[in-house]
Amino acid sequence: MQQTSLHPMLNVAIKAARAAGAIMNRASLDLEALRINTKSPNDFVTEVDHACEGVIIETLLGAYPDHGILAEESGRTHGAKHSEYVWIIDPLDGTTNFIHGFPVYCTSIALTFRGKVEQAVVYDPTRNDLFYATKGRGAFLNDKRLRVSKRTRMSDALIGTGFPFRRGDNFKRYVKMFEEVMQQCAGLRRPGAAALDLCYVAAGYYDAFFETGLQPWDVAAGSLIVTEAGGLVGNFTGEADFLHQREVIAGTPRIYAPLVQTLAPYTRVIKEEDLAAPATAPASAPAAPAAAPVAKKRGPVRLKKEDRSDDSPV
Repeated sequence: MQQTSLHPMLNVAIKAARAAGAIMNRASLDLEALRINTKSPNDFVTEVDHACEGVIIETLLGAYPDHGILAEESGRTHGAKHSEYVWIIDPLDGTTNFIHGFPVYCTSIALTFRGKVEQAVVYDPTRNDLFYATKGRGAFLNDKRLRVSKRTRMSDALIGTGFPFRRGDNFKRYVKMFEEVMQQCAGLRRPGAAALDLCYVAAGYYDAFFETGLQPWDVAAGSLIVTEAGGLVGNFTGEADFLHQREVIAGTPRIYAPLVQTLAPYTRVIKEEDLAAPATAPASAPAAPAAAPVAKKRGPVRLKKEDRSDDSPV
C-alpha cells in the first residue's frame, strides 16, 4: 500500500509517530544526560516521554482541532472533551527499556470513533518499522501486508507476555498462570513493550500474546493491527470488550481459543479492591511496588552508567 493511498487521518498519525521517533533516536545517543522521574516505583517517565507526547498532540490537533485526546502522560487535558473522535496515545511504550538502552520501545497512536478503533500506528524507531492499519483495509509493516501465523497447535506456539510489577499484582497467581502456559507452548517471551508485542502477533513473529494491568494506550493501536491481520483480540474470557478491562489476549485463531481456555480462570488478576489495598508479594519475589494514582513523585534525577545495570520490569 503506497503512502498516498492511506486514509488522511492515518497519514497524520504516521507523521506524528515519526516525529516522536526522531526525538527518541536523538535522545538515545546520550542516555547519560536523560532526566528521569518515577510516577511510582518501577514506573518511569522521562523528558523524552513528555517531548514525544507534545509533538504527537501538536501534530494531531493541528490537523484535527475538534478531536479528543487520551494520552498516557497528560490524560484528557488536551483536545475536545466531548468529541466522538478520540486519539489514544502512548508516546513511548517501553520507557524502562529506553532508559537502559535496550532497543525495544515504540510510539503507539490510535484513533477511536464512538469507542471503536478506526486507525492505528505503532512505530519502532530503532528498526524504522512502521506498523499501521485502517479498519477494514488490512494491516501493514512498512509496505508489506501482515497476516498472523498459520500455526494451529499450542505445543508449537511462541507466546509473548508481560511480567507483574504494579501494586495489586497477584504474584502467586501470575506464577501459576505462567506455569500453565509455559507447559503448553514452545516458548514464552517478555521484551517489555506491549504495543510492539501485539504487532509481533500481527506479523506472525508470535502466535499469541497475553498480559494484565494494561491501559487503553498500551493496546488500542496494536489491537486493530492484530485484527486487521486476521487475528483475534479479547479479554481473558474471550470477550471483545478488552480496551478498559486491563487484560488482553491476542493471537492467531487456532492458538487464541486454547489460550483463552487456559487463562479464563485468571481473569481480573488485578481487581479494583486490590489497587486500593496494601500490596503483598511472596517472600521470594521482589516487594510489590506501589502504584497509587496519587503516588508521591521523586524529583528529577540523571541516569548514571552504574544505574543502568538493573533489570527492572516495565
